[in-house]
Formats: sequence, C-alpha cells, structure tokens
Amino acid sequence: MATPGEKLAKSLEKLKIIQDQELVAIKASDLTRVHRERLVKNGFIREVIKGWYIAAPHDEQKGDSTSWFSSFWEFCARYLEDRYGDDYCVSAEQSLMLHAGNNSVPTQLIIRSSKGNNLPTSLLFGTSLFVMKSTLPNVAEIEVLNGIRVVNLASSIVYSTPSVFTKQSIESRTALMMVKDASELLSILLDGGHSTIAGRLVGAFRNLGQDKIADDILKTMKSAGYDVRESDPFEEPTPIKFDLRERSPYVNRIKLMWHNMRKDIVDVFPKAPGIPEDKTAYIKNIEEIYITDAYHSLSIERYTVTLALIERVRTGAWDAKENEQDRKQKDAMAARGYWQAFKTVKESVVRILEGENSGKVVDKDHGDWYRELFSPSIAVGLLKASDLAGYRNGQVYISQSKHTPINKEGVRDVMPLLFELIENEEHASVRAVLGHFIFVYTHPYMDGNGRMGRFLMNVMLASGGYPWTVIPVEERDQYMNAFKSASFGQDIKPFAEYITYLVKAGLKGTPIAKIDSIN
Repeated sequence: MATPGEKLAKSLEKLKIIQDQELVAIKASDLTRVHRERLVKNGFIREVIKGWYIAAPHDEQKGDSTSWFSSFWEFCARYLEDRYGDDYCVSAEQSLMLHAGNNSVPTQLIIRSSKGNNLPTSLLFGTSLFVMKSTLPNVAEIEVLNGIRVVNLASSIVYSTPSVFTKQSIESRTALMMVKDASELLSILLDGGHSTIAGRLVGAFRNLGQDKIADDILKTMKSAGYDVRESDPFEEPTPIKFDLRERSPYVNRIKLMWHNMRKDIVDVFPKAPGIPEDKTAYIKNIEEIYITDAYHSLSIERYTVTLALIERVRTGAWDAKENEQDRKQKDAMAARGYWQAFKTVKESVVRILEGENSGKVVDKDHGDWYRELFSPSIAVGLLKASDLAGYRNGQVYISQSKHTPINKEGVRDVMPLLFELIENEEHASVRAVLGHFIFVYTHPYMDGNGRMGRFLMNVMLASGGYPWTVIPVEERDQYMNAFKSASFGQDIKPFAEYITYLVKAGLKGTPIAKIDSIN
C-alpha cells in the first residue's frame, strides 16, 4: 500500500503536468477528485471559485495574497475564455489602464459579454469579476493583451467615460500619448457619429500639446457634417512637456508620477542640511551604522540574519571556502553580499560629497552595487553567473501587492529615465523618496530590489546632507503599507511622511532603529 508521501508525490506529478502546460488557472476537470482534494489539503492548490483553482506554495501563510495577485490576470484569461469563448472583452476603462501600462490588480474587473448576468463573482482577497450583459464592439476593435481580450487602444479612448480623464488622469494622458495619428480614432468616431466624444478628445489632445491630432479630428468631423464643440476633459493643464516621439507608456507614466508626487514630498520633508563641511565625519557615521543597517535591511527581506553573523562577515571571520556551514548558508551569502555592496555604496557617497552629480553617480554605479550584493551567492553556486547579467529578463511580482511591476521591455525604457529625473531634480528629499519608490515600483532586478532601493534612498539623502536612515524591521508593515499606497493608489503622502519621520529622528540624533550590542 502506498504511503501518504507516495500518494502526495503522485498528485504533485499531476500538478506538474498542468504547470508544464503553463496553465495558471486550474479547472476542476484538469485533476481527478482524489488528486484535487489531496493537493488542496496539503496547500499546493487553492480554490478561487467553485470548480477553479490556482497553484500556491504549500507553505504560504494564511492571509498571504501573493500567489493570487501574481496569478490574477492569467487566471481571469483562462476562466473567461472557458466561460465565454470569444464573446467577452474587458471594459473600455480597464482596457485603457492596461494599454497605459497599469497592470495592477483591480478590486473589480468589469467584463462585457452578450452572455453576461450583471452579477458580481467573488474571487480571492476582496477581488471580483462583474460581467455585464452588453453587445461587444466590432471584432476589429478587440485584441488580446497578455492573454486577455481587451478593446484596442483607440476604442478604449473613445468609449471610456468622461470621468476617466479626471479619476485616472495619469493613465489617460499616457494612453493618449500612445496615439500616433488621428486616423486611429477617426474611423470609430465617424462610423459612430460621436460628435460629443470627438469634441472631448480634441480638447484632451490640445491639453497635451498634440495640436495636430486635435486639429485633424476637429476638421475631419466637421467636414463630414458633424457639429463638434471642443471641450477639455482634464481638470488641469498637462504639467509636463512630452516628447512627441516617445511612445513608451511606461516612460510617460513615470514622468507624470514624478511630477505629481514631488510636491507632497517637498511639503513634509525638513530642509536639507547641505553637504557637510566635515566629510570624513559624515563617512565615519555611515561606517558606524553599518551593523544596524544590515540587520534591519536584511531582516525586512525575511532573511534570518543574526547580529553575530553580520559581525563575523564584517570582521572577515566568515569563511565560505573552509567552513561548510558558511558556504551553504543562504543567509550568510546575503550578509556577505550586503557588506560588499555597502562598501561600494559608500564609495558612491564619497564622490557625491566631493561634488559629483548624484544622478550621474548612481546611474554609473548601481550596477556595481548589485553585482557586489549577489557575487557571494554566485561564488558558492546558489545563483547562476547569468543572474548578474543586468536587468531582469522575466516578470516579477511584489509580495502581497496588487501592483504588478512593468514588463522587461519597460524596465529598459524606465531605468535611464529614472536616473535622468534624479539628475535634474533640485530637491534631495525628492531624489531620495521618489528614487527609492520608482526603483522598487519598477523592480528592475529579479531579486534585491528592496535593498537596492534603500541604498539608493540613502545615497540621495547623503546628496542633501541628511543622515543615513535605517528602516526598522519592527515597522516593516508600516513601511510596506505606505509603499502600497503609492504603488497602487498613486498616493505618495504616507510613504513620504514615513521617511520624513525617520529622517527627522536622525537629524535630532535619536534614530528610530538602533543596535546597541552584538548578540
């Protein structure tokens, strides 16, 4: 008779076959009842709605939403295809969000289908589907984006409600800037006789400085006999000047986010002390805070790192070549990498204190920080050498966050922009808070983004003479929740206020995070 372990292994083999087909949504019929119940009992799959499941880490804690948020779009794609076939598409407003590069998990995903029932379907962690009974747009206006049927860019712009221009102004402006020519919109506007919508879009493009597209829509509609009255749907003028050749939704979104968020930071942050006269003393203070910084920064990332381990690494007592336990310990590799990276980051700070532009310094040096952070893990075989190749080549997800970092192509668009924004930003506080936020929001690496973001924050704080600031692990939830408010809700205030609270304590000489002794 098979043992319980052998039975579970058999069920896992069946699950692997499904995952090898790259199926995220698991239909009940994909597994026998016995295998399905066994996998649910042992935590390897989780029921989303009756008859549908997703795979989950068996040790995922109750209440951890990571596996669901990272599976959301692929789950919806298969579920909707199975239920409705080609007879569905995402609403115009949410299609616009996706075209604009906002892949955050919505609280409710609104679907149009002639088979809709106008009722919500509850999913996990407060999310839901709402399938409204509605005829679909023309087939030519529907496309598949990341596996899910959406209305195309032009259709999403034309059919979105007027409120989208005020409630989601960043995404609306980003989507409009992706339009290359008025003809993309005119075929829909003319066929539907949408004179009111045409007037709204004329005003919107005029607001963006896209006068040619605005004039082409206006003149063409009027020449077809429509009475078009121009109206601006945005509440305010576009705050930045766009490069009309730039079509990357990610670049334009980040530019708008930076501009919209920076004032909230300037309003709450204390005035920058300025580059210290005694630069040697400033660097000495950074060196003295290393143990505290390493302990808290690594602990935030869930590494089990003791203060004694950090001290062994710092003093050279740690030895991966001779000590088998040191060689195999993942946490020790993280601690060693942090020490090496910290030293490299300190060199960047020295150059900034000597007068170099902070944006140019971090643009040039951040790759060195990253390589030092993970080179010990490469040396002992915990990671592949190719993991140090640079920015990621796959998709990543942030633990328990509805925000989905941009795709690998977008990373390569955004990172040069980030350092350009830092280089041209006059306030060190903005460089620090938004440098950290945008870096982690983008998640350019497969791992280490939190540590890299905190290094970047502190280098930018140094550029204004602020003290090196440690985020205490005891306040991890407050830190993460403030970050989520910025990444999902576009509200930077809680994050800015939290960093301000830590920096002010440091300026008073009473930092929140302290380590008094080595255990």
